[in-house]
Amino acid sequence: MSSAFKLPNEYWSSLQVTPQDVENLHTFLFERETPLTVRDLSMEFVEARIKTERAAAESKQKSGGRSFLPRETYQVGEDIVFPAMDWKRGRVVALRAGVNPAVDDFDVLTVMMEDNSERMFASNLGSHFLNEAPISLPESDEDTSAFVFHEFGDQIERKLEAAFMADEGLVKIAGRWFPRALLIDISQGQLNLAEAVLDMSSGEPLPTDALIKDIELPAGVNPKLAEFSLNNALQDDDRFDEVGPAGQILWCLRRLEPDYVREVPSPLQYIPIEYDRDQLSPAMKNLEAQLDDELTPPEENDLRGDISSITISLIYPHLRAGTLPMSARARKLFPTAYESSRVRFTLVDGKTKQRIPAWVVLEHGYVYGLREWYKSHQLIPGSLVQIRRGEKPGEVNVEVKSQRSSKDWVRTVLVGKDGGFVFAMLKQPITAEFNDRMAIHVPDFKSLDPIWEKKRPFDELVLLVMRELTKSNPQGHVHAQELYAAVNLVRRIPPAPLFILLEASPIFKHVGDLHFRLNEETA
Repeated sequence: MSSAFKLPNEYWSSLQVTPQDVENLHTFLFERETPLTVRDLSMEFVEARIKTERAAAESKQKSGGRSFLPRETYQVGEDIVFPAMDWKRGRVVALRAGVNPAVDDFDVLTVMMEDNSERMFASNLGSHFLNEAPISLPESDEDTSAFVFHEFGDQIERKLEAAFMADEGLVKIAGRWFPRALLIDISQGQLNLAEAVLDMSSGEPLPTDALIKDIELPAGVNPKLAEFSLNNALQDDDRFDEVGPAGQILWCLRRLEPDYVREVPSPLQYIPIEYDRDQLSPAMKNLEAQLDDELTPPEENDLRGDISSITISLIYPHLRAGTLPMSARARKLFPTAYESSRVRFTLVDGKTKQRIPAWVVLEHGYVYGLREWYKSHQLIPGSLVQIRRGEKPGEVNVEVKSQRSSKDWVRTVLVGKDGGFVFAMLKQPITAEFNDRMAIHVPDFKSLDPIWEKKRPFDELVLLVMRELTKSNPQGHVHAQELYAAVNLVRRIPPAPLFILLEASPIFKHVGDLHFRLNEETA
């Protein structure tokens, strides 16, 4: 049997996408008349490459001479290739009549092989199984498109995506590619009609097919082509924003999007502080990961694996803005988009099944739409919110572990008329479970606004908050997690710069297990 066709191991890893490859995929898209993802096109590309290389290999093998078949006759000096011997080559150097009483007349060939060895073969032989054997190259398991795509699919997709981006003849909408030449012209009047339809929806995003119903397109047009053409025109018009999760296209008018979707809410606005992450101890990094702060840069390990739910301890800025943090872990639960930085989706209350319109603001790492839900559950900073993967695409479940309303001793922030603030342990009505270290009752959110507006220097503000927290602790110790929650009452701060300040400044003394106290000699 002949050997299997096999491309070199480095063929796919060092692959370069050629203009001819892109042209071939243009043709494929023209024939299909259907927008396709880069994954779909990658599969077609791999299959075409295997077919081309396979044909080239067969052509090269056959070019070495006639393929040997026992039924054929050959002459001295003739070049022959042997498909059944891994396509080895040889030249006939002698020819004589064969002698075998059980077989009719036949010839015996003496062939000088390419390795200079001599071998003999029977020819002019009417009956032999090799006379009917196919000479095409069998396929190796390692050169099926499925195997190649499993091993090198991500690399191939990236290279094709880059080649498509550089090709002005292709258009990409919501992760799908299509030839620009096939698009239907969409007039300004038709776009105005689309705007009017979205206006009537009062900010509720609509799918493309809902818009097509109300604008006049030529009769008999391929529906997929019409939809893609309208998507392309809407994408090029600044009035419209594509806000659907990956796999779903939804259009909204930018001017009707909530203010906190178009702009970062003031409680979440962070003035960057320079710091060196190498100064974080393992214990600090572990606590940082537990806090699920959206401003914490993801570690490599955070991007691996999958999760079905997480529980987040709310900090004041998110409670005030009606948002949830999109931490590295939380991102795995919320919808993403192919291109848009804003995604419209639905939050579902895990207990009441209430459906809450919400937005993922990918660029700034938060989810907006929970202000009224927070109020209805009477949550406080430190309340625990569980987030679970939804039962349907584009849905995420949220739930608080409610408890019968009762009064409990909770750290409470009190703001004086002079703008100063203190912490006191007071009995407050509690309706949901909370994180003991992060729970802080705020009687009046607006009372904290003047403190935010003062914009005190970071070091000064941390020292001020630390002083007030130590007054309510007989030992004078404050845990880093408590300080993180308290500082975020008056300024948006991620964990890392705060933890590093505690470790590096002589004003603070580490007394073990991430508890700190003020160094009286320097404070």
